Amino acid sequence: MVTKRHFDNLGIDASLLGFGCMRLPQKDGRIDEARAEAMIDRAYAAGVNYFDTAYPYHDGKSEPFVGKALDKYDRSSYFLATKLPLWKINSLEDAKSTFNEQLERLHKDYIDFYLFHAFNRGHFERMKEYGVFDYLESEKAAGRIRYLGFSFHDSFDAFKEIIEYRKWDFCQIQYNYMDTGEQAGDKGVALAESLGVPLIIMEPVKGGSLATLPDEVTEGFRKARPESSAASWALRFVASRKAVKVVLSGMTTEEQLEDNLATFTDFEPLSEDEEKLVRDTAEAIRKRTFIGCTGCRYCMPCPSGVNIPRNFSLWNEYGMYNNAGSTKWHWNNLPDAEKGSSCVECGACEEACPQHLNIRESLKAVVKTMEGLG
Repeated sequence: MVTKRHFDNLGIDASLLGFGCMRLPQKDGRIDEARAEAMIDRAYAAGVNYFDTAYPYHDGKSEPFVGKALDKYDRSSYFLATKLPLWKINSLEDAKSTFNEQLERLHKDYIDFYLFHAFNRGHFERMKEYGVFDYLESEKAAGRIRYLGFSFHDSFDAFKEIIEYRKWDFCQIQYNYMDTGEQAGDKGVALAESLGVPLIIMEPVKGGSLATLPDEVTEGFRKARPESSAASWALRFVASRKAVKVVLSGMTTEEQLEDNLATFTDFEPLSEDEEKLVRDTAEAIRKRTFIGCTGCRYCMPCPSGVNIPRNFSLWNEYGMYNNAGSTKWHWNNLPDAEKGSSCVECGACEEACPQHLNIRESLKAVVKTMEGLG
């Protein structure tokens, strides 16, 4: 059975592997309900008891599907998590109507883990202004919310302000071995542990990038554990942190589910040598970048409208992870005016660049690389 972790502050045991329901299998552009329900059933049978959804997942169809798929099980045998979509909340009444709508969509009388979705400093201030904290506390007192927390996307300083604002039951952060210095990062993990706030982790495999690494990068992994996937190393890195209680994985295929179940059944934390191997692998990935752009934005604004840092970040992401599909998608969604092809070679960016990068020639290389992805 999948290993469980104890929430000391809540007195509950949750599966270390959480089923993230934002990347369910699809058919004809919709959730493939037969396959997705079979995957949920398989996970539940293996001991997974934490299921995470949200208002916008699968164009709003995830909540109703997940609620229906779990109806067959004893309500006390699993934990259901969903989130208040802060971007659509412009008043206290919006928060009230949305929460009640979510209960109806989920077909449930209460939600176990309820989160402020994607907190940043701006959303945080608005929720305070509207009185949403007091409202959700009243729903918690009424038993329609069991535990109140937040998911987070902002700087560490914003994370510190939010996590210290009140006594949270838990919080959810993006964390993986490549992003230990991003957003909440290592400092956020340490702060949460010091405050006794349990952590739920999202993006442990960096949207799948750490599951499909080039062979030369994962050679050390294969030598140490020939039977283990690259994804399992990323998951074990995250789950080896003491403050982490649930690691969310958005599983699309049965193969991904089985691999994750193997990783979290009788879970084995990283050894000291394995910890070093993961850190060394992260450094090897970083060395695959094409250009030493730090994202300082001294080159901006570009007189021609080119988003120079974004061009270089996409280029470097492809160099590090060889993730052609994801990179091409982001490139196609970048406005044409912001692509390197709009560069008129005025040279203003190079005069401003503290790294003295050859920006004009590099932008040409970016465009050539991106157009070569098909």
